[in-house]
Amino acid sequence: MDWFVVRFIKAALVWLGLGVTLGVAMAVHPLWIIYRPAHVHMNLLGFVTMMIYGVAYHVVPRFFGHPLHSRTIGGVHWWLSNVGLALMVVGFVMAPHFGTRSIPVLGTGGTLSALGAFAFIYNVWRTIGGQAGLRRVEKTPLSRRAPVVGESRRRS
Repeated sequence: MDWFVVRFIKAALVWLGLGVTLGVAMAVHPLWIIYRPAHVHMNLLGFVTMMIYGVAYHVVPRFFGHPLHSRTIGGVHWWLSNVGLALMVVGFVMAPHFGTRSIPVLGTGGTLSALGAFAFIYNVWRTIGGQAGLRRVEKTPLSRRAPVVGESRRRS
């Protein structure tokens, strides 16, 4: 399994732990509701999206029968997404206390996170299409294909 797949899944678990911890802290100290944007981003971008990235990088190549378009892009994507989210969380925590001075931190983090998402889109899109010259799974003779659940191997 590629290193970035494992790290995306582990990062998702870390972000979940941080998001849940902040959520409990907000429940215990209601005035901390000012940190809700950080809490939401930790859980949605941190847990949900990072888990989707990790699982998709592992499953999509197998599902479509093509190797991942670029492992380098996958690694760069991991860094962009996690550094970007960390900066966004810092910016959201700064915002109630420092006002507009938090905007460059938020903007930088948001830009890095967006670049990571676009890297993912590009990498997975290219993986789905495969590379020219690779034999596609659909063109493999039925007699040589692995059985698929619900598929009949009889020829008509």
